[in-house]
Amino acid sequence: MTLVTHPVYYHEDGFPPTSIRYEELIPHIGPASAAVARYDGTLAAIPNATVLLSPLITREAVLSSKIEGTQATMGEVLEYDADVKRPDLSQDKIQDIREILNYRIGMQVAKKMLETLPLSLRVIREIHRELLQGVRGHGKSPGELRRIPNWIGPPGCTIDHARFVPISADKLPGALSKWERYIHDETPDLLIQLAILHAEFEALHPFLDGNGRLGRMLIPLFLWQKQLLREPMFYMSAYFEANREDYYDHLLAISRDNDWTGWCKFFLIAIRSQAQENQEKATAILKLYSELKPSLIQLTRSQYAIHALDWMFEKPIFSSRDFIDRARIPGPTARRMLTILKTNGILSEVIKGEGRRAAVYGFPRLLNIAEGSDVF
Repeated sequence: MTLVTHPVYYHEDGFPPTSIRYEELIPHIGPASAAVARYDGTLAAIPNATVLLSPLITREAVLSSKIEGTQATMGEVLEYDADVKRPDLSQDKIQDIREILNYRIGMQVAKKMLETLPLSLRVIREIHRELLQGVRGHGKSPGELRRIPNWIGPPGCTIDHARFVPISADKLPGALSKWERYIHDETPDLLIQLAILHAEFEALHPFLDGNGRLGRMLIPLFLWQKQLLREPMFYMSAYFEANREDYYDHLLAISRDNDWTGWCKFFLIAIRSQAQENQEKATAILKLYSELKPSLIQLTRSQYAIHALDWMFEKPIFSSRDFIDRARIPGPTARRMLTILKTNGILSEVIKGEGRRAAVYGFPRLLNIAEGSDVF
C-alpha cells in the first residue's frame, strides 16, 4: 500500500499570529533572555570582537550553508580564503566554498547598511545579491522577489509531492510588506517577535534560492538592531543543524496546525542553548588571546608581537607569503616570528613550503575552540 501525502500550504491570513499561548512560553522567555544577556556581557569584554571571533563567523557560515546541502569544511574554507588551491579540490567543492564566503560578505554588507538604515526588505535584498554573487544560484534573480511558484520537498519533486508550498508569487509583495512592518511593531517580547519573523520569512520563501541562509542571518541582525547584542554575532545554525528534523517539523506545524506556540518554544530553547555555547566559545577565545599576548611578547621580543597575534586570530589558516606581505610587520621580523611560532607549537605547518611555494600555517588551538572538538 502506497502512503499518499499532501503538501502543506502557506497559512493565508495567519500572520501575525493571534493565538500564541504566552503562559506556556513564560518559563522559557526568562532563561533565553538571560542567556543572551550573559553572552552580550562576554562580547563587551572582548577587545575587537570582530577580529577575535572571526573563526566563529566562518563556522556559522559553514553550518548555515551545510543545512542547505553544501559539503565544505571550515578548514577547506579557510585554506581557500588563504589562496591555498589544493589540486584535489573539485569544482563542486569550490562552489560550496564560494557560497560560504558569500555568506560572510553578506553579513559584512548588512552590518554596514544597518549602521544607517533599519532592518528592512531593502537590506534583505542586498544581502541576497551578495549570497548569490558568482555561485550556482547566480541565475536565480539575485535580489529580486520570485515571480513564479516554488515549493519545498525531495529534489525533483512536483508540487503535488512537495512537503510545503509557500505563498503564491502574486500575493508575495503584500505579505512581505506586512512582514516588514512587523519588524518594527511593539510586541510583548523581542525574542518571541524574532521567532515569528524568522518563521514567517521561511514560510514566505520570497526568493528562488538562498531563503534558508537569509532567514538565519536575520537572527543576529535583529538582535543587534534591537540592542540585545552589541555586535551582530550570534550563531544559531549549530542547533538547527543538530535538530534539523525538529526545526523543519516545527516550522511546518505553523501552516499545518497554526502551532505558533510550539515553534516559539522550540526557538526559545534554541536561543538559550546557542547563547550558552556562544558564550563558552567566546570566553575560551578571549582566554586564549589573553594567555598568548604576554607569551608572544616574551618569545618574539618584538614590538610587532600583537600585530602577529591579531593576524592569527583573524586568519587562523594563512600562507607565509600573505603574512609577510600583509601583516604590517617588516619582512625579516615576520619570517623570524613564523619560525618561533612554529618551533613553540603555537602554529602548525598545514602545507610545507617548497621552492617558490609558500608554506601554509594553521592555528590549531583557536580552530579547535571554534569547531568545539579537536579536529585540527
